[in-house]
Amino acid sequence: MVILRRRLLAGMLMLAAFAGPAAAAERLLVFAAASLQGTVDAVARGFERTGQARVAVSFAASSALARQIERGAGADVFVSASPLWVDRLERRRWLRPGTRGNLLGNRLVLVAPAGRAAPVTIHSRFPLARLLRDGRLAMGDPKHVPAGQYARAALKTFKVWQAGAPRVAGTADVRRALALVARGEAPYGIVYTTDAGAEPRVEVVGTFPEYSHPPIHYTVAIPAASTHPRAEAFLRYLWSPKARAVFEGRGFTVREP
Repeated sequence: MVILRRRLLAGMLMLAAFAGPAAAAERLLVFAAASLQGTVDAVARGFERTGQARVAVSFAASSALARQIERGAGADVFVSASPLWVDRLERRRWLRPGTRGNLLGNRLVLVAPAGRAAPVTIHSRFPLARLLRDGRLAMGDPKHVPAGQYARAALKTFKVWQAGAPRVAGTADVRRALALVARGEAPYGIVYTTDAGAEPRVEVVGTFPEYSHPPIHYTVAIPAASTHPRAEAFLRYLWSPKARAVFEGRGFTVREP
């Protein structure tokens, strides 16, 4: 979290240095879950083309971003991979009332390095330990990363969490888990289907049934401290036809506002 804060501060200072204080102040800052890298960037560029505001996006685990908002980070829009972190901010009155909504849905998949594993049927007591052998299972840290929490719930549903937990390589966000598999450092990983589609070095070998874990919702809201005049316009743009095309093109499902 200290690293995230330093990176954010450094980024804001660079903006000020190259664009001037007034231009930096006009930039709308979006905090978004790590699994939205590339996707929210594309949506932000589309919003910029409307001429309403320039956008900067900071990606990290939803938990880290939520804690940054609690510490006063100047986010104008928060896109969380888990409603639970939005619940926490809402209870503590860190969100602007009436701005919360479920934006996207996703699926949870088992991935392996491309060309190195056979398809896996995920069912009760599927042989996770045998698949892993001496390797590790890459996934977001289930203590605080939403993708890891969904993965833990799914493995518990199929009664393999107890055997698999000691083999988990928990990461700070889901994209780092994906990277472990892509580099061949872990034989299997559990990520979102959209992450798998963004990395050609991995392939999906199994899909977790939706009933095996809580529904995957990406929830959005405006932090209470935001004063940017176009924050609500950006929030509305997330449900626009142009943004929907980007989200669906990357494999997400778009919820009704």
